Amino acid sequence: MNLKRTNGFSARSGKLQDNLQLLTLALPGALALLVFNYLPMFGIVIAFKKYNPNLGILGSKWVGLKHFKSFINSYQFENVLWNTIKISVTSLIAGFPMPIIFALLLNQIRSAKAKKVLQTVTYMPHFISTVVLVGMLMVFLSPTTGVYGHAMRALGVSQPDNLMAKKEWFIPLYVLSGIWQNTGWDSIIYLAALSSISVDLYEAATVDGASKFKRMIYIDIPCILPTATILLIMNMGSIFSLGFEKIYLMQNSLNLPVSETINTYVYKQGIVGGKYSYSAAIGLFNTVINFVILLTVNKIAGKMGDTSLF
Repeated sequence: MNLKRTNGFSARSGKLQDNLQLLTLALPGALALLVFNYLPMFGIVIAFKKYNPNLGILGSKWVGLKHFKSFINSYQFENVLWNTIKISVTSLIAGFPMPIIFALLLNQIRSAKAKKVLQTVTYMPHFISTVVLVGMLMVFLSPTTGVYGHAMRALGVSQPDNLMAKKEWFIPLYVLSGIWQNTGWDSIIYLAALSSISVDLYEAATVDGASKFKRMIYIDIPCILPTATILLIMNMGSIFSLGFEKIYLMQNSLNLPVSETINTYVYKQGIVGGKYSYSAAIGLFNTVINFVILLTVNKIAGKMGDTSLF
């Protein structure tokens, strides 16, 4: 019995020695993950305290769930939560299918040169910074000097509306600009999945008389469905974590009733208002909701099919 244990230990030691170089290469990444992702999680405790920078995290007074109750009972809770859900769900419904559709259509192009040009053109908006993107929206949609203003006056409208100040236009502008910026880049993973499909499937379908549309329906879509499912689960897990920068830059006093989300509210309460514990509680609330949604959607996907994160 002792001999077996010794042999097992020796085998494990041998494996560690064989992979020592790989483990050494992985060590800096593991340390960075520990230092920047796990150790800062200790700061979550300020969500349950009345944090005072002079006293520090450990020295501050413990208040339990006070900040969570304050947020839930605040007059802003319903509006902030509803705005976050509305913008997130609209972005997901309108934006998630677009890279799939674009990848399927791009995959039908047989000219390699035309495909490369189209890919390059559609990838480029992804590298535009958020600040520049919002600046472009403001310039193009200006009712006085922008393309929108000139076009409306050409159509006979003497005083065009300022769309950036219209609250009913905030979500459409946010979603459409996001689709324009990210569709090409997000389609890369679907194009990679399509490129891995065996040519024999297409040849067999062609021999059977299947058209391009039928080959897309019965070959392309089923083959990229697992990839789309995984990405959908991951997107659902961050549905409450909207991009702060873009929403904050698009905000103004006129569209604030529909543009105030959890992330912008946390920034204003924590950084601007100095309510560190209160904003930490809101951020933790947001993270817990995202985690619950991730687990739920992953469980549903696992029961409906064979594809899930875990």
